[in-house]
Amino acid sequence: MTSSEVWTRETADRYDAEEAGHSSAAALAPALDFLAGLAGDGRALEFAIGTGRVGVPLRKRGVPVAGIELSAHMAAVLRRKVDEETLPVSLGDMATTVVPGEFTLVYLVYNTITNLLTQDEQVECFRNAARHLSPGGRFVIELGVPPLRFLPPGQVAVPFDVSEPHVGLDTFDLVEQMLVSHHFTRDGEDGRYRRDYSRHRYAWPAELDLMARIAGLALERRVGDWDGSPFTQDSTKHVSVWRKPS
Repeated sequence: MTSSEVWTRETADRYDAEEAGHSSAAALAPALDFLAGLAGDGRALEFAIGTGRVGVPLRKRGVPVAGIELSAHMAAVLRRKVDEETLPVSLGDMATTVVPGEFTLVYLVYNTITNLLTQDEQVECFRNAARHLSPGGRFVIELGVPPLRFLPPGQVAVPFDVSEPHVGLDTFDLVEQMLVSHHFTRDGEDGRYRRDYSRHRYAWPAELDLMARIAGLALERRVGDWDGSPFTQDSTKHVSVWRKPS
């Protein structure tokens, strides 16, 4: 059994509304351009496809997309948007679930590899990506850089959003390489906040590169965002591309 926490029906039903800012055509365009260019004339497989925030519009771009999703509730929301024949989804974890056929692109966006809470499972995720790739195919991950530079001695929390409808902060266990993402979201007209949290295992770019080598993949490109901006020491995220040998 994967260590990933399974998203509930309540979380799945409100996910699209809460992520609306990341789901508009303008917000998604750079990612869709990037992924469609790598997929070429082949098929794409999205690990942890969720409600189809990326997979559904990528399919509308003409890229054949399949998905793997751990939460049946998230997959049910996706199924309201597109049928199984158009975008097939296999229920299971992204480290071990196998989908028939080969793909020119496997991708994993929005920090989701950190849902796997052990290094071994993250390594298996890379191996599973390599298993599905055709020769010359690519594995893409979008992942934030752990913001440990913001932690002065004795502090364990870093806020990432402080706004009227939402307060978010991450707390870190530096020994276990774990973080807990805390969300306080204004819910309803009475001004009360709903608290949610999720656990994650963060990983540095160099650690991911080693995982890729274990899986037989080689780093081809790393950029600071979907628009191709350079990845620097001040980047808060990266989009990395590893290639399977031809």
